Amino acid sequence: MRRVVVTGLGLVTPVGTDVESTWNALLAGTPGAAPITKFDPKDQSVRFACEVKGFDALRYIDRKEARRYDLFAQFALAAAHQAVSQAGLEDKFPDPERTGVVIGSGIGGMQTYEENCKVFLTKGPDRVSPFFVPMFIPDIAAGLVSIRYGLKGPNFATVSATDFSTLCSSRMSQASGRALPPAFSTSSAALKIVPGNLGSGFTVLAAMATLAPSRAALSAMASPMPRLAPVTNSVLRAKLMASPRVPWAL
Repeated sequence: MRRVVVTGLGLVTPVGTDVESTWNALLAGTPGAAPITKFDPKDQSVRFACEVKGFDALRYIDRKEARRYDLFAQFALAAAHQAVSQAGLEDKFPDPERTGVVIGSGIGGMQTYEENCKVFLTKGPDRVSPFFVPMFIPDIAAGLVSIRYGLKGPNFATVSATDFSTLCSSRMSQASGRALPPAFSTSSAALKIVPGNLGSGFTVLAAMATLAPSRAALSAMASPMPRLAPVTNSVLRAKLMASPRVPWAL
């Protein structure tokens, strides 16, 4: 059986900005949904979302980089830094020529895309940011992580709606088992909480719940989550292999 070793973890989520805080919040049943704060949602029928809260990009990048990187890429860099630090690999990857980066994103830098579309329509093409394209494209996150750590193996993004993390992990596993460079993988969620994407995209598609503002935080779900009994690898493997939704072998 092919094995893949996970040497470090990193998380930036709606319930925590690192692995420990996220895990503790999940065990406590803390909801990630809350009223939208990134823009004024008064014209939206949906006024709550699962925003990342308390994230400080300057813990991981400098101010100049923060201005030039979309927030989704900042999340990726933060999660990658946490994983690399936990693995003890900062500035000392043993074989950077054989280490790749695979980062998944549902859509890329939508915040950058929407902001520059507004500039284009209101002020003209000459006012669009010269960093628009490199800030927006989904694979820029993998590129930035590889540059940060000097990694020169395979580098690409997986883009597949909401299951990109699963696909990202699958591609990493496949690469590791085919005598290719060992993959260094970080799954990064796309930032989709922008007015146009939320209102004109998901809400009009009737894909969003429209709860009253008083229920936006989903407080009814905040009761402690029961601890799950441990599942052995053999049991987990049997369940996954029996599922038609998991076509790839572990």
